[in-house]
Amino acid sequence: MSLLKKECMLEQQNLILSKEQVLQKTTRIAYQIYENNFQEENIVFAGIWQSGYLFAEMLEKAFTQITNRPPTMVKVSLNKTTPTQGDVSLDCPPEDLTNKTVVLIDDVLNTGRTLAYSLKPFFNVRVEKLQIAVLVDRSHKKFPVAADYVGYELSTTLKEHITAELNDEATFGVYLS
Repeated sequence: MSLLKKECMLEQQNLILSKEQVLQKTTRIAYQIYENNFQEENIVFAGIWQSGYLFAEMLEKAFTQITNRPPTMVKVSLNKTTPTQGDVSLDCPPEDLTNKTVVLIDDVLNTGRTLAYSLKPFFNVRVEKLQIAVLVDRSHKKFPVAADYVGYELSTTLKEHITAELNDEATFGVYLS
């Protein structure tokens, strides 16, 4: 999609979090993760590909500025539209997560379906602790998934959509349409 077309689409949406606000919320979440896990030796940030991983990279940068123990980054891949038809995979062997604190990260928590299916690889290994961080929580739970760390909680209608643009300087932000 061309940048001009993308910018036109985003102009029709309402900006709910600017770049500055996203960065502030990212820093706050990084501090919360550190405060709740300061005794942990091995912390893993597992970002759900694609926007969740971008948010995980932002969290990793903020977290590294707070502590001298940078987290290990892991990419979680699955088909978000049909999660039951494909595998949920990690870009590392699951055994590498043994006895580590894992923070599963996504950009938007809507129904909880993506996060629920993303938990699958972590059930096959003994992790020390498993937590969830999201930039935006829409509060439309259909699955019993709750985030431990939330940047922004927003009540929306089911017809509305939240878009997190985290990889494009020109359109960086969170939008409601």
